[in-house]
Amino acid sequence: MAESDKVFAGAIPKFYDTLMVPLIFGAYAADTAALVASFSPGAVLETAAGSGVVTRALAPQLRADARYVVTDLNQPMLDYAASRQGFDSRIAWQQADALALPFDDASFDVVCCQFGAMFFPNRVTGYAEARRVLRPGGRFVFSVWDRIEENAFADDVTQAVATVFPHDPPRFLARTPHGYHDVAVIRADLGRAGFSDITIDTRQKLSHAPSARDAATAYCQGTPLRSEIEARDASLLQLATDRATEAIASRHGDGPVAGKIQAHVIVASG
Repeated sequence: MAESDKVFAGAIPKFYDTLMVPLIFGAYAADTAALVASFSPGAVLETAAGSGVVTRALAPQLRADARYVVTDLNQPMLDYAASRQGFDSRIAWQQADALALPFDDASFDVVCCQFGAMFFPNRVTGYAEARRVLRPGGRFVFSVWDRIEENAFADDVTQAVATVFPHDPPRFLARTPHGYHDVAVIRADLGRAGFSDITIDTRQKLSHAPSARDAATAYCQGTPLRSEIEARDASLLQLATDRATEAIASRHGDGPVAGKIQAHVIVASG
């Protein structure tokens, strides 16, 4: 993973929340929130919370006496998430590295992390930290994207942007968001972190956007793919977005578009 893969700053948080969240994250956030709430936890830690889509879905479903700590490595994303959330005395916002959590052992009933584990420099360490702060019987709930070929728009965009930079194609989407999809590897990493009870549910959904342009803009300008493009030639960001728009429209139509997305939802305990 490139260092830039972890940077969600500048214009990215707003594009991410307004375009990427409704495109691919909202439906899975509803699933994550329902799953976590089904355990009726008294204390929840969310890591890699991003722009707060899970937080907004989960908070209304938690108990009135619950404690909910929401964290992210990127302070700009955390600030944006907090700005979108109405006041809730149960929620504490804190910048934190999921690989070195600043919390005591056995502090939470559930640790949840939607689409963040792919960004962990050392996943076993991150999982071990989640297990350390869980109380006996607690659960680690997280999700990761399946391989890029199972996620239509991400695959379309990656191939299209490569035509703008044929000698050095930006590979952020394939390398990081869709680079940790092997369920055998995921199980092995969790086992090495000390988890013994692991369930993995692969869930397919449809991603919707008002237009091919909206979908292309979401990926090219609302993720660290933008940083990869601008590092090569900032003047070509619009051309890259245009190429991605054309690719999505050619496969999915000129009006509202829909494409397959697929992810693994994991619950680990023990």
